[in-house]
Amino acid sequence: MAKQEPNSVVSDLISFLNAAPTAFHAVDEAKKLLRSAGYEQVLEREDWKLETGKKYFFTRNYSTIVAFAIGKKYVAGNGFHMVGAHTDSPCLKLKPVSKVAKGGFLEVGVQTYGSGLWHTWFDRDLTIAGRVIVTEEKDGSVSYSHKLVRIEEPIMRIPTLAIHLDRDVKDAFKVNAQTHLLPVLATAVKAELNKVVAEDGGANSDAQNDGKKSNEKTTSIASKHHSLLLQLLADQLGCEPEHISDFELQACDTQPSIIAGAAKEFIFSGRLDNLCMSFCSLKALIDATSSDSNLEDESGVRMVALFDHEEVGSDSAQGAGSPAMLNTLSRITSSFTTDSKLLEKAIQRSFLVSADMAHALHPNYMDKHEENHQPKLHGGLVIKHNANQRYATNAVTALIFREIARNHSLPVQDFVVRNDMACGSTIGPILASGVGIRTVDVGAPQLSMHSIREMCAVDDVKHSYEHFKAFFQEFTHLDAKIKVDA
Repeated sequence: MAKQEPNSVVSDLISFLNAAPTAFHAVDEAKKLLRSAGYEQVLEREDWKLETGKKYFFTRNYSTIVAFAIGKKYVAGNGFHMVGAHTDSPCLKLKPVSKVAKGGFLEVGVQTYGSGLWHTWFDRDLTIAGRVIVTEEKDGSVSYSHKLVRIEEPIMRIPTLAIHLDRDVKDAFKVNAQTHLLPVLATAVKAELNKVVAEDGGANSDAQNDGKKSNEKTTSIASKHHSLLLQLLADQLGCEPEHISDFELQACDTQPSIIAGAAKEFIFSGRLDNLCMSFCSLKALIDATSSDSNLEDESGVRMVALFDHEEVGSDSAQGAGSPAMLNTLSRITSSFTTDSKLLEKAIQRSFLVSADMAHALHPNYMDKHEENHQPKLHGGLVIKHNANQRYATNAVTALIFREIARNHSLPVQDFVVRNDMACGSTIGPILASGVGIRTVDVGAPQLSMHSIREMCAVDDVKHSYEHFKAFFQEFTHLDAKIKVDA
């Protein structure tokens, strides 16, 4: 059987996934891609001086990023053509006080983020990644900086209980999120022998601290987290443990994302939901604005918005439920006019593609899908429908997205959840109701959603990228033909 050769989009996605274990890292990678493509960073705290034909981006909280390219024919009141996705995934995040010691083990206290399949986190080789706030002193003044950190090697594991001690586990593996999910960092004996750094009630004394007394902040951070963990982080950051002021860290799988399957047709990876859609939309925007000629005849604004906190409801300063999107549209419009009424006109001329991974038909659980709506791997982007508005798709928005597919011979599928099952949701209804923008909900089909290790099809990555790119290039022309919602 001939093996499928991945194209550059798929290879680039694999690289992106492997470089982005957290939302912070995903945004950092997105910034690198945008800068290399000529996008200029603007800051929300400052005034924006925008020009037609130029490309910009900004970040919020280092975990949300919005990029936009202004057409050369843009005038205030024209529409925005957007793809929205999210940077976060279900995971285990370290608690503010993570130090747990029991039974001769040093464990790390974690809290569950999102609706993960937590049983899949057992017996995996885990590490830690995220952001650290580091105290820096120079010329007698103190400042604080945000630094990304990722420990490459496996340092933790959540071991399962032997079957001999739980004979019922084969019938039902029930996870208590409070007591069963603590990763093991080390044994207390080894920590004592290694004598890493001082720790209240922990592994060693403070003999090697040159007689210096820790300040209040150091004592506080050292009392909350294992000294072994703090030293690992400090070594990675190139600082002293006492310079670590605080952090937002999460447990991560160390197994890399790969192209797999006997025919090399699949991607096996964590965080496909939703970094796959984030990357495909971002690359589509970059390639659809790669030269000045791409924006020559564009009268609108092409945009990608990648939000944090979708997995927990989007209600945060950097989530889709915040004013971030509306503020962005307002600031861009007001950069070219003083007439505030033109923003309302622009919103009615705008269109959002809410891109979040979709549920592919599972061959071992086919009864979980409605018989006429069974999205398949390799089948292209899935248009999501829900009469109760859990998805924001309607006939007009679906038509627009389907027409783009037809014009480029791209496959497209439909999904509706069974009437006897609960339906998930996306940022689509949040932005549609909060901003008042026409929206279609779509996503590439995948299996093992919310597992530590998910899978999707190589073909659907290419389909998604091509569909989004065509959307950016053609929406303005296509929208002029849509009269049914005038």
